[in-house]
Amino acid sequence: MIEKVNPAHPDKLADRIAGALVDYAYSKEPNPRIAVEVLLGHHLCHIIAETSVHIPVGIVQETVHCIAGDGVAVDYCEVDQDSHLAVNQADGLRCGDNGIFKGMPLTDEQRKLSAIARDIYARYPCDGKYILDGDRLIICQSNAAAADLAALYPGAEINPLGDWTGGPNVDTGATNRKLGSDMADSVTGGGLHGKDLSKADVSVNIHAFLKAQATGKPVCLCCAIGDDTVDGLPYGAIVEEAHEFIHSLGGFERFAEWGLF
Repeated sequence: MIEKVNPAHPDKLADRIAGALVDYAYSKEPNPRIAVEVLLGHHLCHIIAETSVHIPVGIVQETVHCIAGDGVAVDYCEVDQDSHLAVNQADGLRCGDNGIFKGMPLTDEQRKLSAIARDIYARYPCDGKYILDGDRLIICQSNAAAADLAALYPGAEINPLGDWTGGPNVDTGATNRKLGSDMADSVTGGGLHGKDLSKADVSVNIHAFLKAQATGKPVCLCCAIGDDTVDGLPYGAIVEEAHEFIHSLGGFERFAEWGLF
C-alpha cells in the first residue's frame, strides 16, 4: 500500500517553495546554512528561514508567486542560524543533527504508483493524490473529468466526492508533511525539504535510500550532531553523494516535486 501526491498538491507547493529558497542560498554560497519552513493556504504564505544567506523579500515573493500563483500574500521572517549550531560546522562538515534513518528498497507496487502519478500529472498538471493497494487504485485528481481518467485507468476509483478544483485554497500545505509520498517505507523522523546538505535529515536519508536500492537490503543508521563519520564514511562523502543526487534532479526545488522516487 502506498500513497503519492503530485507537485501541485498544497504540501508539495510548500516543499517546492522551501526548496527553491535553498537553491537561491546555494547560488550565493557554496555551503550555506539554511532551514526553511513554509505554511501555505487561502491566499497567504508564511515563511520562516534560519539562514546564513540573506534572501531579499522580493526574491521570496517572486518564488512564492512563481510556484503558488499570483495573489498570494507573503509573510517572511528571516533569522540567523543559532550560534551553537553554527559552531558545529566551523572546522568542516559534521553531522548537522541527531537522528535515526532508514533506507528501504522500493517495492514493485511503489514503483508502479510513482509511474502512474507522473503519467497523470503530465496530462493534468493540477493538484492530485493517488493510492495503490494491491489491485485497488484510487485517483483523486483536480481539474480532470472522471470520464477522462477512467479511460486512462479503467477500474480505478476516481474522485470519490466528484470532480473538484483542488489547490491551496481548498487545502493548506506545509513543508515535510508528505514524507510517506516522498520516501515510501524509508520514513523515519527527519524531513527532506527546505534544508542545506549539512543537515542529516537530507544527506543521511538520501544515503540510506540509495544504499538500500543498490543492495536490495534495508539500511538502518543513527547519528549524533557533530559526528564526522556516518555508516563508516566521512560525513563530507555523505554530503557529496546527496549533492550529486539532488544536482542530477535539477536542484532542491525539483527534488521537492516527487521526493526520492
